[in-house]
Amino acid sequence: MRRQAAPRVMQNHDTVIRVRIPLDLRSVARTGAAVFSFATPLRVRELLALAVREAIGELAPPDKFSRSMHRTLSGLCAGDYTLNIDGRTFADPDAVVVCGSTADVRFYVKNRREAARPAR
Repeated sequence: MRRQAAPRVMQNHDTVIRVRIPLDLRSVARTGAAVFSFATPLRVRELLALAVREAIGELAPPDKFSRSMHRTLSGLCAGDYTLNIDGRTFADPDAVVVCGSTADVRFYVKNRREAARPAR
């Protein structure tokens, strides 16, 4: 039986993408600070890549991931939506967020009416 590449469409509009944060062992070893094993600083762009990978599935082809990532970053930079990461709102992909072992990511569209209109 073949697994589905992407999860099925969910009915809940306030969906949370829970992302596992990779442990940065190099920072722990380089600095000798155990704090990096409990809290990992990441750029929003890197966390967004983990969320996109989680949303489209691990079996999705690389070109689909690349297109999804490009569109997601373009929308964030254009101000089409904001990200809510563990209760904090971000609109800049270069901002740094400190995460524990997991992060809850939500996307909030700024204006649903404008987002629903087709581009002309």
